[in-house]
Amino acid sequence: MRQHIPAEYPAPFLLLIRELRRLPGIGPRSAERIALWLLQSRNADPLRLARTLNEATQLLKNCSLCGFFTTEDLCDICSNPDRKRHPLCVVETAHDIIAIERTGIFHGYYHVLGGKLSPLDGIGPDQLRIDLLLERVKSDHPEELILALSADVEGEATTHYLARLLAETGVSISRIAHGLPAGGGLEHADELTLSRALAGRLFSW
Repeated sequence: MRQHIPAEYPAPFLLLIRELRRLPGIGPRSAERIALWLLQSRNADPLRLARTLNEATQLLKNCSLCGFFTTEDLCDICSNPDRKRHPLCVVETAHDIIAIERTGIFHGYYHVLGGKLSPLDGIGPDQLRIDLLLERVKSDHPEELILALSADVEGEATTHYLARLLAETGVSISRIAHGLPAGGGLEHADELTLSRALAGRLFSW
């Protein structure tokens, strides 16, 4: 009797699942369901998705000043003369800017670090936009620098590192403190929580 060998998806389908699993928060079962939906659902248009993704990759870049998303040299925030010069808000990633903007409480400019210090992942000061931040502080002389970083271990380490680094510049340094849960990132906080965190920031340095 010939041994029964369970059937498996064809190689192109398995490759699609493998690529989908690379997305954050997508496990093997979720990747399989998404792949099935893309290939079988009447509402799916995988070719349009591919075109849109390719367009975004080609057209979007980081603002040369703050690091936010833009299609030009400067983003809409940095090129807006109606924004307040002070304070300058430092965040980890570009999508953190959207989280703060939706609160409607902050009207200044931003600086995106591009991540946070994480020696285990090989991310040190040279891998972040810290040198550009120092240049902005020296050239723009902001009255206050808000460190709006995550409350996890890496975020805390980055906050303290920047505070020590910027201590000699004379700029007033604050950090958002109230309302954000320990170990959580800005992308998981609602608008009210972020509003309270910004309004109740601590001047610790």
